[in-house]
Amino acid sequence: MNDFLQVASLSDLPQGQTLCVEIDGREVLLCHTAEGVYAVDNLCSHADARLCDGKLKGQKILCPLHGAAFDVRDGSALTRPAITPIASHSVTVDDDAILVALTD
Repeated sequence: MNDFLQVASLSDLPQGQTLCVEIDGREVLLCHTAEGVYAVDNLCSHADARLCDGKLKGQKILCPLHGAAFDVRDGSALTRPAITPIASHSVTVDDDAILVALTD
C-alpha cells in the first residue's frame, strides 16, 4: 500500500456527496456517507462508465449507465449487470484534510 496523500478538504465534500480526484493519474471517487468518507475507483467494472456521474445512495454508488450498484465501503458489486468489484482505497480524515492511500 502507498503512503497517504492529502487529496481534498472535508469542507469541500458535504455528507451525501461525491468528489472525483486524481491520484497518480488514477481517478478516485471520494464518497461522504453517514458512516464516513470512502474512496473507490471511479470506473464501473461492467462498462467503464464514470461513477462520479452516478448517484450516492447511503453506502452505495449507482452507475449512471446501467444502474449497477457498488458498496463504497469495500468496492463490492451489489447488483447486476456488474459482478466484478471495484478497487477501494484506505481513507483517513485529519481535521479538515482527506487523505487517501491507493491500493495496488
